Amino acid sequence: MKFVDSHEWIFVEEEVGVVGISVYAQKELGNIVYVELPKVGSFVKKGEEVAVLESTKAAADIYSPVTGEIVAVNEVLKSDITLLNTLPETDGWLFKIKVANVQEMECLLNVEQYLALIS
Repeated sequence: MKFVDSHEWIFVEEEVGVVGISVYAQKELGNIVYVELPKVGSFVKKGEEVAVLESTKAAADIYSPVTGEIVAVNEVLKSDITLLNTLPETDGWLFKIKVANVQEMECLLNVEQYLALIS
């Protein structure tokens, strides 16, 4: 699992990355009550706004950690938004992306680097 300083994570297997928000981001946002997911088939660039979360505290833009095509979204979140509050780094994932440039992963933070950033 890799992270970006805007608090998204990505886990890549066979050029498809699963993307979500970190536990830290969820705690900072508070109780997330709404999610606007990206459109499957859309192409996004690294750092581009791709989704929106709304919590009882604030709204937050979610940025793509890599460039690629959105190949799936977590449809379960539409009926069970609580997954974003309880399991943001597993079942509360947001979308899957077919990574266009695997080398972009080299610029992302590993767990230790991310933990140092938020400490």
